[in-house]
Amino acid sequence: MPEPIPEPRESGFTKTTSSPLYWARYGPPGKDSLVVLHGGPGADHEYLLPQMLHLGEKHDVLFYDQRGGGRSRTSDQEPVTWRTHVDDLAAIAQEFALDPLTVVGYSWGGLLATLYALEAVESPVDRLVLIDPAPFAQRYRTQFEDEFRKRQQSPAIQKMRAELEASGLRESDPDAYRQRLFELSVAGYFAHPENARNLTPFRVIARTQQSVWDSLGDYDLFPRLHEIHCPTLIVHGRDDPIPVASSIEGAEQMNARLALLDDCGHVPYVEQPAGLFAAVDKFLDASPPPTDSK
Repeated sequence: MPEPIPEPRESGFTKTTSSPLYWARYGPPGKDSLVVLHGGPGADHEYLLPQMLHLGEKHDVLFYDQRGGGRSRTSDQEPVTWRTHVDDLAAIAQEFALDPLTVVGYSWGGLLATLYALEAVESPVDRLVLIDPAPFAQRYRTQFEDEFRKRQQSPAIQKMRAELEASGLRESDPDAYRQRLFELSVAGYFAHPENARNLTPFRVIARTQQSVWDSLGDYDLFPRLHEIHCPTLIVHGRDDPIPVASSIEGAEQMNARLALLDDCGHVPYVEQPAGLFAAVDKFLDASPPPTDSK
């Protein structure tokens, strides 16, 4: 079963976004701040925990559930778009006085961080950390979808599914059964599907996920990535179903530092936490945020 998630130092709901968004803060107050963007879209921040709380050892870390997911679900029927998320992040940066602004984005959150860096007028980004970011162009997203589908149908995962059904766990321990069923639903993200264990489960709100990807259309950020000038680190597992070529090409366009993790899929904070946090800590230590206000 997953490790328990510690209580945050502070938590609440935003007051300046058009719909209240749930936030949670960890780490020592007064240290330089980071805002962490979870994946999805339509998920929540807790599936990054407790592993990503490593960042809270030296930083004041703000997590929040993006609009349309987790505790930030809304009854508003207006579609959630990538622009909605960019505007929400801008409001959060202002509300929490995140100046200088360091954004750590994982998966879809990495793509959101990139979109924000390209679009933000107020509260521009001072440092970017992109962890296995979602593809920077639709052509790579199509490759990802095909690869993930193939992995989920692999003999290894099918064997684990059969073993689960034969185990009797559904009747003897329904909670453990649901936990294992969730883990197998994401096993294709791992370099080794057997490593998909003890994960914090999450739910993706399909309506939010679909509306965000629909809003991006046949997107391609590569022609604009050279516009990002802040210090940037991209970390990507070599065995991620999201093509590593997307991050390699993106790093070239952004003149970003690139750390490729061997024997690692899409979940480095589980599969290769030492390598992930060594790269992130080194980058943050070597690229201190500016002290002057914008």
